[in-house]
Amino acid sequence: MSPETPRRRARELVLQGLYQRQVAGNADAAIEADLVASPGYARADQVYFDELWNGVTREYDDLLGVVAPKLDRKVAALAPVERALLVIGAWELLRRLDIPYRAVINEAIELAKSYGGTDSHKFVNGVLDKIAPEMRADEIRAAASRR
Repeated sequence: MSPETPRRRARELVLQGLYQRQVAGNADAAIEADLVASPGYARADQVYFDELWNGVTREYDDLLGVVAPKLDRKVAALAPVERALLVIGAWELLRRLDIPYRAVINEAIELAKSYGGTDSHKFVNGVLDKIAPEMRADEIRAAASRR
């Protein structure tokens, strides 16, 4: 795994927060306050954390709606880590066009390797690979034409 960057640390914190939200059902503001108070927050890209946390929590249901048609099971059957990573990846693909789609997918894969089950990274990769062409068609076409 590549070294931890401040942006990856921000993604890890959002992953942890979404996990807590799904499993414990705590309020978004309380979870965010806990994450901001955690030791890892100082090493995170705090601006990106704020943007990502607010984006994924505000658009959570819509993002699940984007992911759901690409799944081989119901959203409710997903492990919390997989669900959180797919929401994070879908948000980044949709809202952060400045981040190359391959980087979005690779970051989700790396986090799945660290936090998910045995084959979570393969599953997350497969689903995000299905979503990317819909959200990043121009970028993918441009990359293909450069080959």
